[in-house]
Amino acid sequence: MHGPELVGWMLVALCGGVGASRLRPLRGGGPGRRAAAGEALMGFGMAVMAVPDPPVQPPPHAFTVLFGAAAVYELALAAGGSGHRPHHLHHAVGALAMVHMALAMASSPPGAHGHHAAGAAGGPVPAGAVTAVLLAYFAVYVLYAGARLVPAVPRPGTAVASGAAPRPPEVAAACRLSMGIGMFAMLLAV
Repeated sequence: MHGPELVGWMLVALCGGVGASRLRPLRGGGPGRRAAAGEALMGFGMAVMAVPDPPVQPPPHAFTVLFGAAAVYELALAAGGSGHRPHHLHHAVGALAMVHMALAMASSPPGAHGHHAAGAAGGPVPAGAVTAVLLAYFAVYVLYAGARLVPAVPRPGTAVASGAAPRPPEVAAACRLSMGIGMFAMLLAV
């Protein structure tokens, strides 16, 4: 990843932690299992991409194929009439952002520190414009998700059972918010 090494390692910790926390719902089954699997994949993928100067560089096209397939899968679920259409569309946008970053990594010159997309890939839409649109999307998403999470926090003066753990939907929402922040930070480094 391009940018300060400390920021890269902080993103590795954040995204890896989110990925690991989303593995827990996979054990129990239930309706949120598919979403948790997608979020775990995204968290671990972001963590691997954020490693500054890795000793072994994963092939960028592997990320392109993996997250391209994830985007197609999420778009198919959204088109299939599932009750969670906005959630699937958000996952598809996240997977496409990962594809964009993987293509930027692939276009960096060999031996370059990290990746950059400013002059990458002469396609019909400049890579900088795609990055700007994705940055705007994730900025709005983070503000929206953060605002939705605030009411879940106990208000001062309200009784809270001692030792009560956060309920799973609030943990999942906090994980999604963290991944949105991580994606925004990674896109800034593209």
